[in-house]
Amino acid sequence: MNILRESIRKVGILVPLTVFHSKSKNAYVILDGQRRWICAQKVGLQTVPVNEVHEPTLAQNIITMFQIHKLREDWELMPTALKLEVLMKELKETKDKNLAELTGLDQAVVVRCKKLLSYPKKYQDLMLDPDPKKRVKSDFFIELHAVATDRIVTKMEWFSRNKFTQRMLKKYQTKGAGIKAVTDFRLMKQHISNARRAGKINTITKRLKEFTENDTLPLEHLEIKSAAVHETVRKMLKNTESLTDTLRNIEIADYYGEEKLWKELEKLMALIRDKILEAGRRLK
Repeated sequence: MNILRESIRKVGILVPLTVFHSKSKNAYVILDGQRRWICAQKVGLQTVPVNEVHEPTLAQNIITMFQIHKLREDWELMPTALKLEVLMKELKETKDKNLAELTGLDQAVVVRCKKLLSYPKKYQDLMLDPDPKKRVKSDFFIELHAVATDRIVTKMEWFSRNKFTQRMLKKYQTKGAGIKAVTDFRLMKQHISNARRAGKINTITKRLKEFTENDTLPLEHLEIKSAAVHETVRKMLKNTESLTDTLRNIEIADYYGEEKLWKELEKLMALIRDKILEAGRRLK
């Protein structure tokens, strides 16, 4: 805001505000440009340039806001989710693809927003705290979502999603309580999945309950030794490292004509991308 204010003081407002005239309020309403408007008042401007549009419906208003901001990175995810929630109610639209097309958001962002909306308001408010030091990042709730909605976990007799969320939040905010980073929930999910594949549902049910209630237990408490899984991981890591080293060291010009090789690498790249997205991880 300080930088914007000084810029306006020196050269004025270069990008007009977007406004509409509200019949009910008999006043102009800003669709885009609130910060410019605040800064303009602080530096004492008597007038500001505007682009006037027709008064939109609530749904049109939100869609316009998304379109204006879709190329920006300054929107926090929870406020975006709340805007998306209003849009879904107004248009009675819930399909991820359609919402993505309406708003200009990436479909993956729509999915993440809907995960946040699945939490009670008290947790949403934690993501909206005006004090950045008290605010809980949305990534915590998004990563937790995979565990809290796991079909095995939700069937555990002791499980209550609200209580589980509260306990995981406390463990995350308490040093040495078992959750060091939000990405630990990925490992937790893996332990649960491994237990399911190994037929150890009763064991993981008991261990997850113990881990949830006891802040002295490490995340490793959830691990159920499975030789098959560990051996598969070991082989995959070895093969992946070998392929990575080979690709890193080849001279591309020497392999231009190896059409079969490039087609197989393209298939591998597509498969890796699908598996990464399936695992809920972001592509870099």
